[in-house]
Amino acid sequence: MSTDSQEKYRTYCGSEYDTLKRVILCEPHYMTIRDVINETQRKFKDEGIHIDKAVEQHGQFVKTLRDNGVEVALLPYHKKYHEQVFTRDIGFTLGQTVFVARMASDIRRGEETVLKQWLEDEDLSYYNLAEDRIEGGDVVIDQGTVYVGLSDRTTQSSVDHLQSILPHYEVKGIKFKAEYLHLDCVFNVISPTEALIFREALTEQDIEFFGSRYELIEVSKEEQFTLGTNLLSIGSKKILSLPVNKEVNKQLRDRGFDVIEVDITEIIKSGGSFRCCSLPILREI
Repeated sequence: MSTDSQEKYRTYCGSEYDTLKRVILCEPHYMTIRDVINETQRKFKDEGIHIDKAVEQHGQFVKTLRDNGVEVALLPYHKKYHEQVFTRDIGFTLGQTVFVARMASDIRRGEETVLKQWLEDEDLSYYNLAEDRIEGGDVVIDQGTVYVGLSDRTTQSSVDHLQSILPHYEVKGIKFKAEYLHLDCVFNVISPTEALIFREALTEQDIEFFGSRYELIEVSKEEQFTLGTNLLSIGSKKILSLPVNKEVNKQLRDRGFDVIEVDITEIIKSGGSFRCCSLPILREI
């Protein structure tokens, strides 16, 4: 992206893998498991989350991004919002437009207000999806195609509306098993020709469709549980991944990816990893 383009585009995302320039995160100071929403949370509910450790790990995540030239903006955190660390769900950027989502879960409603206030303070325009139930973890973009997961969090009517306001995109609904919460926990595009996939959660029809577009890198059941698909690409084939997902990391390295391992295992106890914890608002064109 040229300097002129950078000045012109303050918000832009055309894929999940172009060079990341600016991203929104939120520190997990009040993170807790209150209402169990997935198998990961169920496993760790009694153990709970060690806040100091989670904050320390999140800080290393932020440092890693900044060390790689990414500008990190931190939303203000609030005691009443226990899952604010998962900033991806409250919005998503498609092209030059930042969409603010309507959260499906009662415990997360209100987080949208924090994001909208930040965007307004930054003088960044946004499209408010007030009447649509759609969460950013279900939205995966690859150039002219937008894949939107259909489960308990995102509805078909919301997908239809998104298509109506994005006529230059193909918006494709993808059904998956609701127990996996969001599409990015079972599918993620990491290059123009490659995608991570957890087959067990998807329909055979969609697996065949993805196979016609990408070389599919399969994630095992064990590494899906530790969110092996929920990686964050920061461009130039650099990807942030958990050290515990050894097989995923090996497959990526064998394909020429630069895998940057960062331990955020305390945060994933609540069911989200690097992609869930990051809301990109600017990637290079």
